[in-house]
Amino acid sequence: MNEKDVDISYFTSLSREEEFQKNSDSIIPLFSVTYTLVITFSILSCIRLDCVRNKVWLAVFGVLSAGMAVLSSFGLLLYCGMPFSMTVATAPFLILGIGVDDMFIMISCWQQTRVKDKVEDRMAATYKEAAVSITITTLTDALAFYIGLLTPFRSVQSFCMYTGTAVVFCFLYNITFFGAFLALDGRRENSNRHWFTCLEVPQPESEKYNMCCVGGVYDPQTGSEEPIPVSSFIKKYYGPFLTNKWTKMMVILLYAGYLATGIYYCFKIQEGIELKNLAPDGSYLGNYYDDEDQYFSDYGPRVMVVVTDRDFKYWDQSARDQLDTCLQAFGNLTIEDRSLTDQSLSSSWLHEYIKYGTSKPLNLNDRKTFIDNLPAFFSTSPTNFFRQDVNFSITDLNIYASRMFIQTVNIRTATDERDMLNKLRETAESDVCPGSLRVYHPSFIFFDQYAVIVINTIMNLVIATLAMLAVSLMLIPSPICSLWVTFAIVSVIVGVAGFMTLWDVNLDSVSMINLIICIGFSVDFSAHISYAFVSSKKSTANEKAIYALVNLGYPIIQGALSTILGVVVLSAAESYIFRTFFKIMFLVIIFGAVHGVVFLPVVLTFFGTCGAKVYDSEEDGNPNTN
Repeated sequence: MNEKDVDISYFTSLSREEEFQKNSDSIIPLFSVTYTLVITFSILSCIRLDCVRNKVWLAVFGVLSAGMAVLSSFGLLLYCGMPFSMTVATAPFLILGIGVDDMFIMISCWQQTRVKDKVEDRMAATYKEAAVSITITTLTDALAFYIGLLTPFRSVQSFCMYTGTAVVFCFLYNITFFGAFLALDGRRENSNRHWFTCLEVPQPESEKYNMCCVGGVYDPQTGSEEPIPVSSFIKKYYGPFLTNKWTKMMVILLYAGYLATGIYYCFKIQEGIELKNLAPDGSYLGNYYDDEDQYFSDYGPRVMVVVTDRDFKYWDQSARDQLDTCLQAFGNLTIEDRSLTDQSLSSSWLHEYIKYGTSKPLNLNDRKTFIDNLPAFFSTSPTNFFRQDVNFSITDLNIYASRMFIQTVNIRTATDERDMLNKLRETAESDVCPGSLRVYHPSFIFFDQYAVIVINTIMNLVIATLAMLAVSLMLIPSPICSLWVTFAIVSVIVGVAGFMTLWDVNLDSVSMINLIICIGFSVDFSAHISYAFVSSKKSTANEKAIYALVNLGYPIIQGALSTILGVVVLSAAESYIFRTFFKIMFLVIIFGAVHGVVFLPVVLTFFGTCGAKVYDSEEDGNPNTN
């Protein structure tokens, strides 16, 4: 046979560890691409045609602030000895989006201040509006991640610790480092200096002026900067359109369809992760698992049955009978009337040793004879491969531990893997088997998650959502609005969980991380709008909704786009883990932003000022009360 016609698939005990490490290495080149994209987007979205009011440098330092937060948090935790798991490699992409989102909020609030006021007064007004908003989002994001530490999965714990700490640093740098630069840039604006040259330029004397050499225009009616085109569009067109009663009806119908679809597909979620997906694309592990599925799909893991009892008497006939009964119990296991093991493919060094002793003959019921003849047994072909199955000492006349193997069959789905693991462990811990008996296979570390992934995901989501409600009640001056923010969180989670099923994403430790992230980001968008709605001094519910959208609609869109840009490069990663991260983050951001700028404003108009009497319109004499 020509060797070129032979395809070899191979696997070693170190294969998973070595190939998993390559996942992190594969995305390192993407960091530079991500930062370039986000810096470019931030600069473009902060460019103003006025050479004095231009916010280019604010955009650059806002991104720099987020980068410093990542370096500081990671450096601190690494110094403290916190393990760095592969999933943590996605955190910088995420933190970049969070930091830039807060920057956009602060810039938006700065633009609402009176340009002729002192810089100190403008900073006070900016922090009065922005600080509460970004404090809410920081608390909720950090809490969502730190609550994730309750999960038993080490990779999730590591990710949540690094990301939660980075969120805190991001907040600190935003209100200190970025805030300081905002004040410096404000002094430049107060002096009517060019954004690039820092030279003084004359103020325009008419509406037509040279934008390169003249600047510093502002709205004489409000005393603040002239509104940007997007805000003007929201105020004149989008806001009135969204608050129209017919549009509201369409939005409610659209939302009902979204929620129904999400709930339906939540019940279609599949558990588990294919082990080949944990390795990078093109890895030899992928070929190995593919060939195993194609040619050996009838056979599951070859499981070790390990006797760890140092006092187990292998030379005692009654002890051997108990062990045989135990192995027979493993052989009789079934899943849904299908055999779980194939006894003909099981192997036991003890059975072969008894045959060896009978053929000599040897009195293997004697302890010294039993131990002394083990070396000869292990040096004889074909039983020499059993040598690694027994840990013994001739000097001490003792066997410290030994193992046998059972061959599982008919394991086809993640549910089968979970049921197999549970049945094997239940049998090992039953009275049929001797004490200190364990079952083990390297894949069990992944199968273990199936037993707890659903309950742990639900527990973390419920605790985190309740924590978000508590924070909202403390910082948003309206209990009803706080409840609606919490409802928006639940709504986004349901949508993401349902639609990720349509995108072929299973529920596993990777997607569990993203669902925890989902809580923080859904709060970000909803809390901004709700707080602006409640804080508005407008007299009608519709006006309050338009006010909230005008002031924070564009920053929310900016934040959503910057976060998507922060993770979009992961869609090109050569790893299932990072592509899954992108898929769920994309759903989280899209659904969160839509809730913030479409669904929630409409809902809030039905509840007025969330408790206070207001009117749907100035002409309407009937109050809209909660």
